Amino acid sequence: MKKEDLKGLSADEIRTEIGAEQDRLLKLKFAHAVSPIENPMRIRESRKRIARLNTELTAKLAQAQ
Repeated sequence: MKKEDLKGLSADEIRTEIGAEQDRLLKLKFAHAVSPIENPMRIRESRKRIARLNTELTAKLAQAQ
C-alpha cells in the first residue's frame, strides 16, 4: 500500500488494517519458528507496514485536534 493510499483511509480503517497486519505478523513469526518460511523478508515487510500505518494514524489523530 502506498502512502497516498494510506492518506485516503479513515482512522477506524487504519486501526482495522493495523490489527489485521499484527495478526499476519504473529502467524508469520510462529511459522518461522516451527520451520523456516520460504521468504523471511515478509516478516520485515510486515513490521514496516505496521509502522507506516501507525505513523499515518498518529498524523490523522494530530490533525483532528
